[in-house]
Amino acid sequence: MRFTEPGAWVIYDSVGVVTAVQVKKILKWGAVALVAFYLLSRPHDAADTVTGAVTGVVNGANSVAQFFARLS
Repeated sequence: MRFTEPGAWVIYDSVGVVTAVQVKKILKWGAVALVAFYLLSRPHDAADTVTGAVTGVVNGANSVAQFFARLS
């Protein structure tokens, strides 16, 4: 890796230049493929994961609401 300009990393390989934008795109599509594979191969576990995440967000929102309710 080499730092070329403020805020921009450029990774050089044997083929050419791979910019940070291209790396980000590859990582994003890799994550999408991994999620799709997880959903298709283990749907029950994926549903449990989503349920747990939603429950965590709801609990967090309730905690914030209780905090603001106690301020007054």
